Amino acid sequence: MPTDTAAPLLALHDIGKDYATTALDGVNLTLERGEVLALTGENGAGKSTLSKIVCGLAAPTRGTMALAGEPFLPGSRREAEARGVRMVLQELGLVPTLSVAENLLLDRLPRRLGWLDRTALHEAARVQLAKIGLSHIDPAVPVARLGVGQQQMVEIARNLLDDTRVLILDEPTAMLTARETEHLFEQIALLKARGVGIIYVSHRLEELQRIADRVAVLRDGRLVDVRPMAGVRESELVERMVGRAVHEHDGRPRRVAGARMLSARGIGRGRAVHGVDLELRAGEIMGIAGLVGSGRTELIRLLFGADRADQGAIELHWPAARQPEAGRWRSPMQAARAGIGLVTEDRKSQGLLLPRSIRINATLSDLGSISRLGWLRGGAERAIARRLVQTLRIRSRDEEQSVATLSGGNQQKVVFARWLHRECKVLLLDEPTRGVDVGARADLYAELDRMADEGKALLMVSSDLRELMAMCDRIGVMRAGRLVAVFERGDWDTQSILAAAFGEGASSAPSH
Repeated sequence: MPTDTAAPLLALHDIGKDYATTALDGVNLTLERGEVLALTGENGAGKSTLSKIVCGLAAPTRGTMALAGEPFLPGSRREAEARGVRMVLQELGLVPTLSVAENLLLDRLPRRLGWLDRTALHEAARVQLAKIGLSHIDPAVPVARLGVGQQQMVEIARNLLDDTRVLILDEPTAMLTARETEHLFEQIALLKARGVGIIYVSHRLEELQRIADRVAVLRDGRLVDVRPMAGVRESELVERMVGRAVHEHDGRPRRVAGARMLSARGIGRGRAVHGVDLELRAGEIMGIAGLVGSGRTELIRLLFGADRADQGAIELHWPAARQPEAGRWRSPMQAARAGIGLVTEDRKSQGLLLPRSIRINATLSDLGSISRLGWLRGGAERAIARRLVQTLRIRSRDEEQSVATLSGGNQQKVVFARWLHRECKVLLLDEPTRGVDVGARADLYAELDRMADEGKALLMVSSDLRELMAMCDRIGVMRAGRLVAVFERGDWDTQSILAAAFGEGASSAPSH
């Protein structure tokens, strides 16, 4: 294949893309050999659209592209991959019922005498897995039995082929542990040394500062900045992304805790959660930290009735509160009717009706308030949805837009809108800003502050320790299904929280 070594590895000229509205307009960008180009911006800024155009999943409305000086306009993902351009999508493309090996080599399965050669298949898969530090994974195991982080690593390994020239990574570490992230960064360094150009799409600015050579910022479909990554301050980058300053909360004082709203005593289920005691109080945010598998999400699910507790009891403390029978919820509906809300970890499969409109998703939590004699009042429903869109600054055409067509951050705002529509005293949040850009995250933080100011009790699980330390008044630490420590604002630091999570050294005794 002809290669012009003087030309950029990838060049985009005046790329534009129109859907119902303009998603991209006049983007000019280059990628050099052996370079990591960070691509960042708010949700809905056009990062995914631009990435999909490069890898053949979408066609540009206007503009041209060149790969090593040769015209490049792939009509499909397969065509792009044939030219060495590959993309690891944020949405996993694995087939869960097939084995790891079958997923890795799906388009080039080794055969012998017309039959699948499983010995050769598993050997080739082991080589591919070893490239990204996954030698411990059995290539014969079905993908469905892997954790989400391991599935993400398998998806990345599938794209690390010897003929790769351009690799696009879309939020690759969103579901990875710190160790898995280190393996990925080591592999990126090896790819750079081979001359592979990498476009790294991420909201995690501390990662970009570590691995990127240059950073390109998109805002509202336009390229607003391209500069060397060295020396760029995080606050400066955020302001370019959002178009305004976004202030951190690190120095905030502790909120004044109000009356008890919910208490759990000895709550647990099987081996996942063991005898957890905690109290949630009006006007404060309690965080839950811990390693993957520590029982954080399982605790949230017990408090909402998504899983049935088999030990302990839950009690609500506001006047006329509906108490769970025998101290345990029978279903999420019972908990919601009692005044408890949940923002789930997986908004796509558990939190939203993706094909339906913002209006339907936002008002679904309380149809009684927009009904009369069993009939929906369409005018009232639309007015409420319109107000929620404005309040949360949901970027959309109008309240009738399908949620599936929104960016991740705006989808997350629709989940929040549901619990603004239905009055809840206690809001449980499981990874509420995962995959959300800094601008949308600032909007969601402001909403959490407002909820706390109104006297709601909030419990927030997050893998981002900086987020918990910025937003919370107390941070509890889960380890092996137990709440092993609770730290008050002003008494914590990163080292003490991590020590409790890993079981190292002394940690604070749980206090409420």
